[in-house]
Amino acid sequence: MEFESKYHFSFENLIVYQKAITFGEDINKLVETFPKKEMFRLTSQFSRAADSIAANISEGSASTDANFNRYLKMAWDSSHECVTWNTKAFLRAYISKEEFESNRAMLTEIGKMISSLRRKLNVKK
Repeated sequence: MEFESKYHFSFENLIVYQKAITFGEDINKLVETFPKKEMFRLTSQFSRAADSIAANISEGSASTDANFNRYLKMAWDSSHECVTWNTKAFLRAYISKEEFESNRAMLTEIGKMISSLRRKLNVKK
């Protein structure tokens, strides 16, 4: 996802952050198709968890390694929460098998990247 600004923040260089931003936007578009009855349930939960991944990465990035690691753990937790909402959306027939698998693939990739970054931070101690 590209956007232009004359201002730049270092966490925006993190590929995991970029992928998390894209994932959040993809989920936001996807949940717009969910039934109205899900607005304050599945739609809200899935969207908030997806957005939380990037938010936690950015929020913790300017802190100490130990604190950044804590925020990365919260981002990782949010990615796993998205697995649940993705499964619920599929079981309720709101998304196709292809969307289900695509979301799982992206969550797997983001999760691995977060884990790798956490390991790197732990080695620096």
